[in-house]
Amino acid sequence: MAQAKISAKASEGAQQQSGGQLRGRFYRSTSMADRSSRLLENLDQLELRVEAFRDAASAMEQEKEILLEMIHNIQNSQDMRHISEGEREELNLTANRLMGRTLTVEVSVETIRNAQQQESLLHATKMIDEIVNKLLDDLEDAKIRLMSLYGACTSDVPAGPIDQKFQSVVIGCAIEDQKKIKRRLETLLRNLENSEKSITLLEHQKSSVRQSCNSKQD
Repeated sequence: MAQAKISAKASEGAQQQSGGQLRGRFYRSTSMADRSSRLLENLDQLELRVEAFRDAASAMEQEKEILLEMIHNIQNSQDMRHISEGEREELNLTANRLMGRTLTVEVSVETIRNAQQQESLLHATKMIDEIVNKLLDDLEDAKIRLMSLYGACTSDVPAGPIDQKFQSVVIGCAIEDQKKIKRRLETLLRNLENSEKSITLLEHQKSSVRQSCNSKQD
């Protein structure tokens, strides 16, 4: 009888010890799951901040490009040609100072690309450069071709034909590169439009001068 009681107590002790070990393992696994969940949540929050950081840097890149373009346009505007030499020199000094200060700001957002995206970017850049290099040969033709490239980059209904080949190349680029290609084409088209306005105004001025000279001769 005594032997039976001893065996029962031993069995009960073994069960309690085994149960304690199971509970310990359960608590440890639950604690590990909680830690893993908290770490994952922290990383998710950091990912949002990283993307916001990259977006902010990209916006600064664009702002730098816009500022440089605006300063350049002022320096080459018709208004600058119709002021005194002293005023023009003073304004150019100010513009150069602003351009120099803008260039001191270095912002660079590297785009992660695979081999195919890198090749597509080089191909798209080459296609744009070929047109830019022939701008002086035929301004109107260059504008038409650039507009067809731009039409391939926008989701809006294009005003003219679309370069299908360029569109297929751009689709193969990384998303960030697609945005940069579109911005470059927008800048080129704006510069062309400003050039055309300057040429038209210059031709109008020449025509006015010729008419004035003819009137005096008559």
